[in-house]
Amino acid sequence: MERATFAGGCFWGVEEAFRVLDGVIETTVGYMGGITEEPTYKMVCTGGTGHAEVVDIRFDPEVISYPQLIEYFWTQHDPTSLNFQGVDKGTQYRSAIFYHSDEQRRQAEESKRILDASGRYKMPVVTEITQAGPFWRAEEYHQQYLKKQKPDFML
Repeated sequence: MERATFAGGCFWGVEEAFRVLDGVIETTVGYMGGITEEPTYKMVCTGGTGHAEVVDIRFDPEVISYPQLIEYFWTQHDPTSLNFQGVDKGTQYRSAIFYHSDEQRRQAEESKRILDASGRYKMPVVTEITQAGPFWRAEEYHQQYLKKQKPDFML
């Protein structure tokens, strides 16, 4: 099992998008990339902690590769939006890939370069690629939030 961590706006939607992929074993939402120890949702929402809302993914590389996860990540948000996605505004909603190894860093940078050069977007891709730091698990009510909101007949 390997680990991937992405930020692309509100973590509820990002988690739900990845949670259903074949090869994804587990998703956990939380906070990464900031300076405050043990941040809470309320703290992160102020923008003062420096954290991004992230989804931390455990995946089976025999079923889905890290490059495949990155490619899927690009389709789930607007990587040209600096510090906002949709109606969510602030540095906590930035686009980011937090890598866990030099190989992940290399793959993320290469994928970003290819996407930027593809002409798919008129604006440059602003997604930050940063070494993963401490992951702080979000409060339980945020875990699989959108799944919890679906009526049983939609599952």
